[in-house]
Amino acid sequence: MSEQPLNPTTAPAPEAAAEAATVTGSPTGSTAADAMAPAGPAADEAAALRAASFERARRLRQEPRFPGGPAADPAGSHHERRIRSFQPRRSRVTTGQQDALERLWPKWGLDIDGKRVLDLADLFDGLPVVLEIGFGMGEATAQMAADDPGTGILAVDVHTPGQGNLLGLADRAGSTNVRVANGDAVILLREMLAPASLDGLRVYFPDPWPKARHHKRRLIQPEFLDLVAPVLKPGAVIHCATDWEPYAEQMLEVLTAHPRFENTAADGGYAPRPAFRPLTRFEGQGLDKGHVVHDLLFARV
Repeated sequence: MSEQPLNPTTAPAPEAAAEAATVTGSPTGSTAADAMAPAGPAADEAAALRAASFERARRLRQEPRFPGGPAADPAGSHHERRIRSFQPRRSRVTTGQQDALERLWPKWGLDIDGKRVLDLADLFDGLPVVLEIGFGMGEATAQMAADDPGTGILAVDVHTPGQGNLLGLADRAGSTNVRVANGDAVILLREMLAPASLDGLRVYFPDPWPKARHHKRRLIQPEFLDLVAPVLKPGAVIHCATDWEPYAEQMLEVLTAHPRFENTAADGGYAPRPAFRPLTRFEGQGLDKGHVVHDLLFARV
């Protein structure tokens, strides 16, 4: 599944390097090489075109693709200087996904803006609520919602086509226990969830960031668990699954070492796949490549 939300470790963002490469005080974003170019009408016109292009791109990043739908950057989170485990991307939205976003977002969607604490009891009509971070195209999430209508699922992702697809799947199945949250899950955990408000957390097939220099971008880190623990009720389970063996080993190590979580597996290792977790598209791709899938279930103590 696509990944949300999320190592809160403070670190320089890629934008900082880009800003360092620009001429200080330049309103056009021109580089030092541009500053050395000959002046004149042609250079002025080129600079004006660059400035106009820069401004159009800036507006596009801030404007929602669908009025009344998910915002492009609800919390302005790209200005925060910290490492992220996800890459926001825009891709083609089908007619059906667009229809679902336009019809259902006002009712079942919310932006992670960091401006309020969510009343989950009101949002889910009193149901116990499980948070899912990174749901891809939403097939597995929609199936779990249909199979367990007594549990609310707060599903977080930044991928617009997936958001529309999940809304459409839930609508066609008659499921009313799904809410789709758009944005950075770190902000959701840090600023928008009350203590002991969640009955569980699901993180299925997050990006494994396989290169060693990218391991700091992996979602399951001690700092992330520090954010998660306070918003989980005692006994609530964090359920992770991955088909990347080195990441599974890191997950097991990090979760085992954290004082607020306890392994539900009697042998202290991996757990069998619970019946409620359906096979996902990403899981199928991994199995086709000969990968072994590991589930980890740790209870909040």
